[in-house]
Amino acid sequence: MCSFKGYFITGINMAKVIGIATHPASKGAIMTHQQINVSAEAGLENDYQGQKRQQTQVTLLSKKSWDQACSEAGVALDWTERRANLLIDNIEFNEAMIGQQIQIGSVLLEITRETDPCQRMDELHTGLKTALTPEWRGGARCMVLRPGMIKIRDSVHLLKRV
Repeated sequence: MCSFKGYFITGINMAKVIGIATHPASKGAIMTHQQINVSAEAGLENDYQGQKRQQTQVTLLSKKSWDQACSEAGVALDWTERRANLLIDNIEFNEAMIGQQIQIGSVLLEITRETDPCQRMDELHTGLKTALTPEWRGGARCMVLRPGMIKIRDSVHLLKRV
């Protein structure tokens, strides 16, 4: 078990970053990345969402939850259509995680709230918004506590207070 200033890493089954995406403008084109810089001021480099509100700079999406929602809605869509920043495997987000810190590579985030699905999801496919609504399937929003670099295949660790 590894500890960080009053926190310890929980035993997630080797969660990893499997996708990184940004969009530089509202409703703008989605860009994917192999790695990206993350700052405390603006979240992911050149991402529109990260510049708006410090409390919700970075959005995380569970691959399992996205796949469940798409299956329930009867559609196969690329995860980037959700417009989240990071796609993570082997994790599912929930309300109990609010306030928890999450370390991804050298970056430290704090989960601040659920990412509520918007009407845009039903514009992609009728019923997708409803399928994303239960059990935090729409993802989690985070603020940046420690900046750094995130890369595809970086390990994801939930930290809990000791």
